[in-house]
Amino acid sequence: MNQNNAQERIIQSYQRDEKMMILIFAQWCINHNLNPEGLYLTAYPDQHNNHALKEAIELTVPKEEAGEIADDTLLGVLSLFGNEDLAFVVTEEIRKLK
Repeated sequence: MNQNNAQERIIQSYQRDEKMMILIFAQWCINHNLNPEGLYLTAYPDQHNNHALKEAIELTVPKEEAGEIADDTLLGVLSLFGNEDLAFVVTEEIRKLK
């Protein structure tokens, strides 16, 4: 495998993982009766029309059909991808929920 192929595979893997992180965030929001787009815009007000978020929201299921996503799991995944602003907003919502 040449270097270009390896780099392309790494990029594709990161993009898949990033999509999974967004889906976890969106499903966590749905599970807690929160608006994923609203929370996202609170953290990143300049990022309207986030295509990846819209795709993830389409893939969510009603909370009655979803498995539980632990708060710590979501916060860990957000941190893994450097979404500290979103993790802060989520942390504030967690406090409100308790």
